[in-house]
Amino acid sequence: MSGRRKEQAAGHFERVFDADAEMHSEPRRAAVPADRSPLTAHPVFSWPVRIYWEDTDAGGVVYYANYLRFLERVRTEWLRSLGIDQSRVREELGVVFVVRDVTAEYLAPARLDDELEATIETVERRSASMTFVQRILLRSNGAALVTARVRVACVAATDFKPQRIPETLFSSNR
Repeated sequence: MSGRRKEQAAGHFERVFDADAEMHSEPRRAAVPADRSPLTAHPVFSWPVRIYWEDTDAGGVVYYANYLRFLERVRTEWLRSLGIDQSRVREELGVVFVVRDVTAEYLAPARLDDELEATIETVERRSASMTFVQRILLRSNGAALVTARVRVACVAATDFKPQRIPETLFSSNR
């Protein structure tokens, strides 16, 4: 890892975490000013991940596709933190969010028993899609293991045709 990349990862780590924090069950996120919605304020939301045998290959290193599961978990927990229940959205609004594309850069491996932090930051919202920058960091030193850009599309739950994101979904008056 280059010196600049290490500095960037360390700086990001300091902004998101308390250096002495233990694994937590409650999510941490940046404060959102009262006059801004969570999507326009671009808060960073994080969620802890522990590496188990089921996540690794025979050598005890996390299998690359499992990082996508960790990214999905933090997106789901982010929605929950906003009070958005995906099952209710499907039932009541008739839409679901699907991953349209992912670009991931694998920088370093995670290993058995590592404690990680998965983060999500909203970088763009369009009428029928949202784009996130997501990271998976090693909690012990803040090293970035994976960085990803993920675009999700809003589609009809019945036929998966693109739909506008319901205005009420992310309104501050939920």
